[in-house]
Amino acid sequence: MNETWVLLRGLVREARHWEGFPDMLRASRPGARVETLDLPGNGDQYLSDSPTSVSDMVDALREQLGSRGLKPPYHVMALSLGGMVALNWLQRFPDEVAAAVLINTSASGFNPFWQRLRPVNYGPLLRFALYGRDIYAREHTILRLTTNMVPSAEMSAVASRWAAYAASHPTSRRNALRQLWAAIRFRAPTQLPATTPVLLVNGAADTLVHPLCSVTLAGAWRCPLRVHPHAGHDLPLDAPRWLAETALNWVDSLASSRSAVAADPVPAN
Repeated sequence: MNETWVLLRGLVREARHWEGFPDMLRASRPGARVETLDLPGNGDQYLSDSPTSVSDMVDALREQLGSRGLKPPYHVMALSLGGMVALNWLQRFPDEVAAAVLINTSASGFNPFWQRLRPVNYGPLLRFALYGRDIYAREHTILRLTTNMVPSAEMSAVASRWAAYAASHPTSRRNALRQLWAAIRFRAPTQLPATTPVLLVNGAADTLVHPLCSVTLAGAWRCPLRVHPHAGHDLPLDAPRWLAETALNWVDSLASSRSAVAADPVPAN
């Protein structure tokens, strides 16, 4: 199977934050290649300067894929800032993106700021900013804001792992601000290329970004939306199996539709 999946996380996140999801996707799609890329400034790229524009992030990722010998088109799955990167990618290079799955996405110009970041989070995020060097407290706060289905008994273990990620590959404050500036400057397209299928997925219990953001985008872009009834913002952590099955079933349905169209004879005039 000649199918390459590219997984992109978000602001100051890295490949390891996908946890077990990439392996689950590989097991569900034998023969496909699953690549987890880090944006410059994060993860394995933490010593690099983060670009201050989403388009420059796209260019950096394309270079990474080229250095790995991977040629387009790619299936892109993206969360948060990664979703902005995916949108810019398919807008500028539509032939390079076979399909895109965007998780709990929001975009400036489509929904008000209080839906893109729900007010209930302003206080916790302010305290998060004051944690300073307490990496564990910071990661535990992120998990509490973005997940609903991680058992409380496992929350501390995940937070500890994520704190270890941050300690071994720290995103500098400068790079975090550069990524934030890129996200603030980004403007999503009003229309998507007709040649690139896009699926929106979200968690109905997302307390970070209002689920109405995905509903609005699905209507504006005329693309399908799949909703998990209980998951939060971090769908790959809350409902990894559901996410993998939903994405792959959708891709398979696209292939079936293309086959049906190809098999349908064109009536003679």
